Amino acid sequence: MKTSTLIGLTLTTLVSTQISAQTQVIHAGKVLTIPGKAPLTKQTIVVKNGVITAVKSGFISANKIAKDAQLVDLSTSFVMPGLMDMHVHLQGELGPNNDSEKLKMSDADKLVKSAYFAKKTLMAGFTTVRDLGGNAEQSYALRDGIAKGYLQGPRIIAAGSNVAVTGGHGDVDGMSPALLEMHTAKTVCDGPYDCRRATRRAIKFGADVIKITSTGGVLSDTDTGTGQQMADDELREVIDSAHALGRKVASHAHAAAGINAALRAGVDSIEHGSYANEESIKLFKETGAYLVPTLMAGDTVVNLAKNTNFMSPAISAKAIRVGGDMIENFKRSYKSGVKIAYGTDSGVSKHGNNGKEAVLMFNAGMKPQDILKTATVNAADLIGKSDSLGTIEAGKMADIIAMDNSPLIDIKELLGVDFVMKSGVIVKN
Repeated sequence: MKTSTLIGLTLTTLVSTQISAQTQVIHAGKVLTIPGKAPLTKQTIVVKNGVITAVKSGFISANKIAKDAQLVDLSTSFVMPGLMDMHVHLQGELGPNNDSEKLKMSDADKLVKSAYFAKKTLMAGFTTVRDLGGNAEQSYALRDGIAKGYLQGPRIIAAGSNVAVTGGHGDVDGMSPALLEMHTAKTVCDGPYDCRRATRRAIKFGADVIKITSTGGVLSDTDTGTGQQMADDELREVIDSAHALGRKVASHAHAAAGINAALRAGVDSIEHGSYANEESIKLFKETGAYLVPTLMAGDTVVNLAKNTNFMSPAISAKAIRVGGDMIENFKRSYKSGVKIAYGTDSGVSKHGNNGKEAVLMFNAGMKPQDILKTATVNAADLIGKSDSLGTIEAGKMADIIAMDNSPLIDIKELLGVDFVMKSGVIVKN
């Protein structure tokens, strides 16, 4: 991108600095105001106190908008709403040193590292994320620190610790018995009433969303497979309890039985959905639940299983089998009209590379306009924030990104976002 100017000053001098003037005027060369619709050309976006107040045709002089208005010149760029990733894990990254890090890093160390990952995510153009599983206290501290302006990072919808069954995916594994006892989360549960307790406890301590694990998982270091693990009555209690307290529920699910059981119980999104069948697709469409496909996770674990030796035999076997099958399910679900929201499972893959999910979706046959909609309009709908996020319209938060060229023409443009504004604050150019 050519250097943008703000009343004669380069924006690079303003990175990480809140703009002092109340009114900002953005000249956008091309702008996708509502993903799913055609982009507009030569538009003026007016931002006041972090909120979009108007979108006007043509390039209108800043001083005609307000006497103290500051100009943000993106007249040669493609502009669109900030991207949203519905499945991240900000407290770590999969790698050969994970076991030693668990033993050597303090909780404070891990929180500092998660702040670093959060900033990388924001700089990649992702202004809102769902953090679906991690140490609860750290997750909520990071979320709140960013919201208060102490740290730079995306807006976080945090799950905290998973609601999971004993010995299932989401429970701790691969440690000595003493460490297993020490690290088992208080949201691990057995039976419907205990799972009701775990759900209410998660919400009491700060969960914005409940994350459950209805099936086994690839990265559990056990030979328990990827079939259904949380029983039907447990699923119903978690989902009913969460909904009663105003929280949505996201379910990790690979096998069809677990996907379908979670959908029948009223879950709001299925994460991964690797083996969704015809019944799954029917249930998705009947319930309106979203699929969050996380193709990056499958791509990452397959490559690691084939090219490294740090994963156990149990994990490697699952990685190659499940990771290789995720693409075909995604193709079927997309072609069948299932609602899809963008999610990467970053933390399995590297943070800050979240745009690669779009490339994988495109390679699997998804149209660019539909990809951009999953990461904006659909994601906002999934988290219940369509009134404030997902489009560039009056009344919405000023989450705005820009790049040299249109991702509608070349989806790889999302790998190199040049300009990031979150809530009216320019954090990258």
